[in-house]
Amino acid sequence: MNAKLLTLAVSGLLISSLANANANSDIPTKTQIDNVFAEIKPTSPGCSVGVIHDGKLIHKAGYGLANMELNVPLDGSHVHRIASVSKQFTAMAVLLLADEGKIDLNADIRNYLPELRDYKAPVTINAMLGHFSGMGDYDFVDAELDKDALKLKSTMGGEFRLGNEDYLTIQEFYDYVKTMPLRNKPNQEFRYSNYAYFLLSMLVERVSGESLREYSERRIFKPLGMSNTFFSDEPTEIVKNRASGYSKNEDGNYITSMTNLFWVGDGGLHTNVEDMAKWDAYFYNPTLGKNPKALLAQFMHPNSAEITIEGRKYANGQFIGEKDGVEVVYHSGGWLGTLTNYERMPEKKYASIVFCNDTSVDISEFVANLRKLVL
Repeated sequence: MNAKLLTLAVSGLLISSLANANANSDIPTKTQIDNVFAEIKPTSPGCSVGVIHDGKLIHKAGYGLANMELNVPLDGSHVHRIASVSKQFTAMAVLLLADEGKIDLNADIRNYLPELRDYKAPVTINAMLGHFSGMGDYDFVDAELDKDALKLKSTMGGEFRLGNEDYLTIQEFYDYVKTMPLRNKPNQEFRYSNYAYFLLSMLVERVSGESLREYSERRIFKPLGMSNTFFSDEPTEIVKNRASGYSKNEDGNYITSMTNLFWVGDGGLHTNVEDMAKWDAYFYNPTLGKNPKALLAQFMHPNSAEITIEGRKYANGQFIGEKDGVEVVYHSGGWLGTLTNYERMPEKKYASIVFCNDTSVDISEFVANLRKLVL
């Protein structure tokens, strides 16, 4: 090789090396990401975390304990109950039923569940998906509107305690919810409703002949290779590699905080970081449905163009907003012993997965700090 060619070759290598160095410098180090969660003590419960950059899972880790009684550390592989982040999977199951031609999203829910009380106005499946059905939520009690509704009582006849004390089967809860009145007229305003998403799980069961757990396994999780993901509808089942849930009491001491309510749709999905990364990959390479690209476009389309929530829109279990001029799609969840968040920025091929088994942490700060660090 002559001197001129050698010089060109060396220059090319230098340019390539500099380009690779610059590209790699955009990816935060493990230590930098670890520092975001530095406040979590190794002796307390904490969070499982995944960070996706340029479509790749660049970080999977656990901080704190999966089980305080056995001193088992979180390692990023543990299965968490993800509360309301579950809703997008319920919504996908409903859209798949529509894709199969088995339901009409603009039809009244009572066409499929005629035993629901007469709401005196059509309540469409699409309105339920977008939280403008007018249905109430767990905290909604109105003596006048509820006069014809079933009254829940504890086993001793006192006030029903929702969470980890009194117990209801799925059918018992359905018998209760189907008597509940609307909180306001449909199609008027955004009003978050867990009742609506629970009823969507009953819709899936009625139309498909399978439970939401069975249908989503067959139509979503198995095709995407999400082998650690399922709707847990059985309170006594053993969940391998489960992260137990914890909260702090009034004295600031940790207590076990696990729900004994196992209806699904509004929540109840169990999954881990790696499976959520597979779900994230689906958005860039859709494979579900008869026409995968069309189904994904429908999934990402807001349920209403007019009804917004402080400038944000809602599309089938996902909030769609903006951070620093970039579109962000996200949903959070919280229930006994669990705080969760899944956020993605499609334009950047960035996503964060934060599943915490400690309700005392500030998960929104974790999510914001991850976003700032990576982007």
